[in-house]
Amino acid sequence: MSDRTDPDSYWSWHDDHGYARVINVSGTITTLGGSITSDGVRAASAEAMGRFVKIHDMQIEASRVIAELTGAEAGCLTASASAGITLAVAAAMTGLDLNRVEALPGDPGPRDEVVVQTGHLVNYGAPVATAVQLAGATVWPVGQATQCGNHQLAGALGDKTAAGFYVVSHHVVDHGQMPLRRFAEICHTRGVPVIVDAASEYDLRGFLAAGADIAIYSAQKFLGGPTAGIIAGRKPLVRAAYLQNIGIGRGMKIGKESIAGAIRALSEWKTRDHAAIRMRERAALDLWIGALAGIDGVHARIVPDPTDNPLDRLQVEIDARTLGASAATLVRALGEEDPALIVRDHGIKFSYFQLDPCNLAPGQAEIAADILSRVIRRAKDLVAKPDDLDLARNGDARTYAGWLAD
Repeated sequence: MSDRTDPDSYWSWHDDHGYARVINVSGTITTLGGSITSDGVRAASAEAMGRFVKIHDMQIEASRVIAELTGAEAGCLTASASAGITLAVAAAMTGLDLNRVEALPGDPGPRDEVVVQTGHLVNYGAPVATAVQLAGATVWPVGQATQCGNHQLAGALGDKTAAGFYVVSHHVVDHGQMPLRRFAEICHTRGVPVIVDAASEYDLRGFLAAGADIAIYSAQKFLGGPTAGIIAGRKPLVRAAYLQNIGIGRGMKIGKESIAGAIRALSEWKTRDHAAIRMRERAALDLWIGALAGIDGVHARIVPDPTDNPLDRLQVEIDARTLGASAATLVRALGEEDPALIVRDHGIKFSYFQLDPCNLAPGQAEIAADILSRVIRRAKDLVAKPDDLDLARNGDARTYAGWLAD
């Protein structure tokens, strides 16, 4: 195993397997592996792999830990947060009726509509609507992309409504959307449960406190666990979601090693020194600002997380005419370095990209600063490609489409 405190030996695992060396300053991104787990999480997963165990026993322990951290009545673990959405929607349609569970997705039953604000129908690597539809449900968009009013949601609720679905993400439209508390109040007046996709969120208690009946989190993002989805909320719905394992959830089941690692990550969250982590992240941001100081055509500033997670990022704004290269060309060039510096490119069409400090291994902040400064200072020598912006916008899709193409 590589020594993670030594920047050189850190790459030996990549080199041994022929994988590209990567420094992740993009965030907790699934296509880069989510996050870096702690020694304790890795040990817990490895220990479970050498034993047989009743999975239900592990899920009971997981439920206890999830409830303690989130304030939920109960919880369970599944393959991913995306799977959690599908199972929660299925639970709202079937309850504990075994016949209804086995009938999905072909026969969703009389209550098969899921209302969601149009501005929340985003793509998080796949269309969020797909996760709902996999259960056999019908997505019922409410309002317009930039405006959703109380009357529009109230008017969409009817006898066929199984659930209200609410997305908390930097991907959603950032104005004109209904706050969760109001969304939940309106849904609850008609007896409709509310499911919240909070996959990438730091706040483990606020969404349930604001009225969500189910909140779904990713174990491998801020929690720093293995790949897993966390379903937390009211006990009847959590039980119904877990029951989907005998139906559509069978292909979304989670193994003992991931359950053990997720439980350990949840337990470590209670004692994590969040303030010290923030200080280390701020030091990286300050280092990167210094590396870009004095470069004409570059403006670097620290910006807060758009969904109020306790995290800041460095936003690098590019004046292409002055610098000699566009933000899109720089993003591509940074990704072609060795190690590849993978930045956060959601704002690429607005001529900026961001650096996220939450996933750095020891020594990587300094390596990132060197790569960033070196590439940007030779911007005039970079050769733009016609599809630079398209690559930034559709990188995941192109990667999947080209997999093993040769």
